[in-house]
Amino acid sequence: MNHVAEDSHAAGSGRLFLLIWVLLLAFTAIEVVLTYQNLGVHLMLVLLMGLSVVKAYLIIAYFMHLRYERPSLALTLIPPLILIICLLFLAFPDSLRLLHLRPR
Repeated sequence: MNHVAEDSHAAGSGRLFLLIWVLLLAFTAIEVVLTYQNLGVHLMLVLLMGLSVVKAYLIIAYFMHLRYERPSLALTLIPPLILIICLLFLAFPDSLRLLHLRPR
């Protein structure tokens, strides 16, 4: 059996994956601490969404191994991303309508 071919496909080391896991754990802890802070809603959403995007990138790049794949494979994620963003913009006006339904 050819072990060289198997090893060349699985890039990255255990140390790297452990570092990424620790980073993800730290970002999650930061998110939990942020939720208990008395911050404004807009600042809170920007911080939490920013941390979530970074976490999603780390998961996709390292644990799903897209960082080590050909760029064409990673580019297949762009059309679904555009579709999801368009669908979010379709649903966004309804979320603004909910602000007016709340009793003040």
